[in-house]
Amino acid sequence: MTDASAPSARTLVHPDADALAAAVAAALAERVAAVQADGRTPHVVLTGGTIAIAIYERLDAEAADWSDVVYWFGDERFVPEGHEDRNDRQARDSFLDRLSVPASQVHSMPAHGCSTSMAEAADGYGASLPDEPFDVVLLGVGPDGHVASLFPGFAQLHEQERRCVEVFDAPKPPPERTSLTVPALNPTRATWVLVSGDGKADAVGRALAADGSLEETPARGAHGRDETLWFLDEDAAGRL
Repeated sequence: MTDASAPSARTLVHPDADALAAAVAAALAERVAAVQADGRTPHVVLTGGTIAIAIYERLDAEAADWSDVVYWFGDERFVPEGHEDRNDRQARDSFLDRLSVPASQVHSMPAHGCSTSMAEAADGYGASLPDEPFDVVLLGVGPDGHVASLFPGFAQLHEQERRCVEVFDAPKPPPERTSLTVPALNPTRATWVLVSGDGKADAVGRALAADGSLEETPARGAHGRDETLWFLDEDAAGRL
C-alpha cells in the first residue's frame, strides 16, 4: 500500500463544493470518452456520499457514452436492496437511471437478504472483479480518514489476499458493510479522491502530510498506478 503523499499525488483545489462537483463531472466525462476513443470499455469504481451524488447529478448525457461503461462499487452498506443507505441506490437515483445505463453494466455488491453469508457475498464479489486495472477509482474520505469501508485500526485495512471483505461494527452506521480491499482498489490507472467540507480538513491534512501512518489514516494508501488526484474544495484543503 503506497502513501498518498507519494510524488505522483496531486491536489486540485476548487472554491466550493459546487465547483468541485462540476470539475469532477467534467473530468470523468473526458476520461471516459478518451478510453472509449481508444477502443476500450471503461471500468469505473463508484463511491457514495454527498459530494459523489452532486458529481453524478452533473454528468451530461452528451459528454460521453455512459451506457458503455462498466460500473463497480468500492464499498456498500449491507442493507436490503433498494435501501436509501445503499451506494448503488444513490448512484441509480442520481445518474444511472437518468442516463439509461443498462442493468448489465452495473455490478452492485450483494444486499442484506441474499442467500449467502456476508463473507461468501464478499468473496463472490471479489471473484467477479476484472483482471485488468480499473480506469478510474472514485473514493471519498471520512472525517476519521477512512476510504471505502477500510477504517482506522480495522484488520481489513491490511488484508492482502481477499479482494473484497465483510466489515462488522463499522464506526459509521450502518455497521455491516462489504468493501473492496487494497489489493482490489490500487490496481487502477487513476485514483481520484473527492473531499468537500471543513469537517474533513483534518483527515485530508493527515492523509497528505509527509509523515503519518496508514493505521491512523487509511486514506494515505489511496494510490493509482498512473495517476492520483485529490479533488478538494477550499474548506477541505484548509489544513494543507
